[in-house]
Amino acid sequence: MWTVFSKEVNSFLNSLIAYVVIAVFLTGIGLLMWVFPETSVLDYGYADMETLFSLGPYVLMFLIPAITMRLFAEEKKGGTLELLLTRPLSEVQIIGGKYLAGLFLVVFTLLPTALYYFSISSLGNPPGNLDTAGILGSYVGLVLLGAAFTSIGLMASSLSENQIIAFILAVFLCFFLFTGFNSIAAINVWGSYSLFFEQLGMLTHYNSLSKGLLDSRDIVYFLSVIFIFLLITRLKLNQRI
Repeated sequence: MWTVFSKEVNSFLNSLIAYVVIAVFLTGIGLLMWVFPETSVLDYGYADMETLFSLGPYVLMFLIPAITMRLFAEEKKGGTLELLLTRPLSEVQIIGGKYLAGLFLVVFTLLPTALYYFSISSLGNPPGNLDTAGILGSYVGLVLLGAAFTSIGLMASSLSENQIIAFILAVFLCFFLFTGFNSIAAINVWGSYSLFFEQLGMLTHYNSLSKGLLDSRDIVYFLSVIFIFLLITRLKLNQRI
């Protein structure tokens, strides 16, 4: 697994993709937090990181598929996937290595946003007047959401040798699983079943974690989503043998 992991991480860091993704994410979030008047923390006068945690998922649902679209699609197009499967590596090791490499880049991209915490903390009145526990909970939610998006992107990449198709499919699935079920629940025909549909979507569980409440049900939900999409990826690879 670690052989695949290190190969993928080195491949990321030796290509422009990693740096473009990191630059786009940090620039986009930085503009939203500090420049654009509608979302700037300097304009609405509260020392918090709501902009990052409310808009970050929508940025990630485009950037993570851009990271993961090549993981299997490139191998399939180049004809190296069959060669990889003949190596003394199990499918679990191959999928786990590629998944952890994608997740590593996601976490690596989020790390610089810690600077925003210290910047906003210094702007508080008095300095340091910030809901640190809530922010830590929100970071846990953002990392779990990124981990779920990564599993979806990896699965989409295993379905096609075309990276563009893998990207579009992953963006659609991420968007639907994040907001789609809440939109369905909002239709005024479900009655008491609306809550059931809300619980199926990521947005409800992400919002719960963003309040700083580390509820085991929310964590189990995200771990289940990750497991399901990695399982589908493995089933897809099995079809090639």
